[in-house]
Amino acid sequence: MKSKYWVALSSIEQLDSRFIIRLYNYFGDIETAFNAELKDLQNIDGLNIKKSEQFLGLRDKVNPDKALEEVLNRNIFYLTYEDKNYPEMLKNIDNPPAVIYYKGNLSDCNLNKTLAVVGSRKASYHAKEELNKILSEFAGTDICIVSGLAAGIDSQAHLTALENNIKTIGVIASGLDFYYPASNKHLYQRIESGNGAVISEYYPTFEPLKFRFPQRNRIVSGLSYGTLVAEASLKSGALITANLTLEQGRELMCMPGLISNPNTQGIYKLLKNGATLVTCADDILNALGWEIKKENTQIEIPNLNEHELRILQALEIEEKGIDELILLTKLDVESLLSDLTTMELKGIIKQVNGDRYKKV
Repeated sequence: MKSKYWVALSSIEQLDSRFIIRLYNYFGDIETAFNAELKDLQNIDGLNIKKSEQFLGLRDKVNPDKALEEVLNRNIFYLTYEDKNYPEMLKNIDNPPAVIYYKGNLSDCNLNKTLAVVGSRKASYHAKEELNKILSEFAGTDICIVSGLAAGIDSQAHLTALENNIKTIGVIASGLDFYYPASNKHLYQRIESGNGAVISEYYPTFEPLKFRFPQRNRIVSGLSYGTLVAEASLKSGALITANLTLEQGRELMCMPGLISNPNTQGIYKLLKNGATLVTCADDILNALGWEIKKENTQIEIPNLNEHELRILQALEIEEKGIDELILLTKLDVESLLSDLTTMELKGIIKQVNGDRYKKV
């Protein structure tokens, strides 16, 4: 079983995927690469004696059978670079992962319609709501949403996918022993329980160290045909992913936001440089040349009385607070609050940001 040598090499923290695949390409066989001697390594261009000796010292401390056993005992699946099921889109990037470890069901995800979604960890309510609106238009389709399972936009992308029967892949910056941030543990578990997969290039015991997050970004964009940036400041991980998207020859798209928000400065910079503007799901489909079959998901609005119709009309364009609704509907406070409660129970409106309401 040659895959154990891939796993063994990836279990050495000092080695990265680029080095492992470099060895594999040189020797043409991963077992031969793992068992190479100093004289063999000296023939590789750019690999000096010191680096070769360091590699051999690290390699000699690893037991391939034990390294693989640790993965299997955790019920973790894996794909190696030479596996026939290794994602083709990912293999085509400059620095593909040597091994992909995952939990969940990766084979259920349509890797021919993958959309990356990235953005600020401190995302605004407006950005999360608009992203939810756009991605919800893909409800029940075979599109797969890829993101980084971070707080903010990432979490919203995964959550919207789960709530709309869309498969999703979370790419994390640590081994699968860790949940980061810890607040997303439940989200990890929901994805792993049949709604997609949580994947990592890191051996299960590797911690979520700072330098691993930008490394993770190349996999998010590399798995995807296009990347949607939902919110990003001028210095952000989302902009790193945007640049990687362009380097990988993939489609870059941006969702506009409030110009007064500092987290949209990166968005407008990307739009000025030619990124595709996205305000609805069709913009994404057009940019990527995708066609999807949409089921008739139109929701029938229950019969409304005169008061409820006034409230719904007032909320047609944007959310409103109690005072605004009183002015627009001409209802007294008691009647208004009673009608709002009834409409919430009917699922027509929902309460947001304290005492504000919006149309569902």
